[in-house]
Amino acid sequence: MRSELEIIQMEVGLLQNFCEVIGCPETGDAALVDPAFEVDRLLAVVREREWTVRTILLTHTHDDHVAGLDEAAEATGAVVRCHPMEVERARAFAPRVEPVSDGEEVTIGAGVARAVFTPGHTPGCVCWYLPQPGAVITGDVLFVGSCGGVHYPDSDSVAMVHSLQNRLGALPEETKLYPGHDYGKTPTSTLLWERLHNPALTNDTLDDFRRYKKVR
Repeated sequence: MRSELEIIQMEVGLLQNFCEVIGCPETGDAALVDPAFEVDRLLAVVREREWTVRTILLTHTHDDHVAGLDEAAEATGAVVRCHPMEVERARAFAPRVEPVSDGEEVTIGAGVARAVFTPGHTPGCVCWYLPQPGAVITGDVLFVGSCGGVHYPDSDSVAMVHSLQNRLGALPEETKLYPGHDYGKTPTSTLLWERLHNPALTNDTLDDFRRYKKVR
């Protein structure tokens, strides 16, 4: 029986970044997601709960999602997990970096986080799905009410539409959404609400999505 993990969402830095501390109350094992800024605050939460960070999960390696990775890795000695295409860049910040396969489950105490490859914003984006409690951490793939940019040199709007409609679309509609930035009206949402109201999802054809994002 898997344990229900606790997710603590924290806004850090000046770019409205969200980082998460995920903990297993049963074992005290914990993980950090995208430790970008104010790592001391993230680690203070860990200490308050007497947890031990054993894993750092990355959604992607844009600067505003890994700016504090070196500090977090040094302080915890945790293993960093990310998409194979992001490993080389992550290793510039942390000594222990391992690739994850699509669908691979990373253990956090008695619970798991499942890697869902969602390219588009970058080729190596990963969303992290937690079956218990039924949540997905999306980084810059999906925000509350919008989605990440597809204007970067390595972005791909075709892949982004597939990731939004098919990869995230395959998750249960009641799944709670934890985005990578506080860009919406609320800090969290559900995939059902996003499917009904988010133009990144309601513009579900490639042409409509490209018009919405103002890209060719």
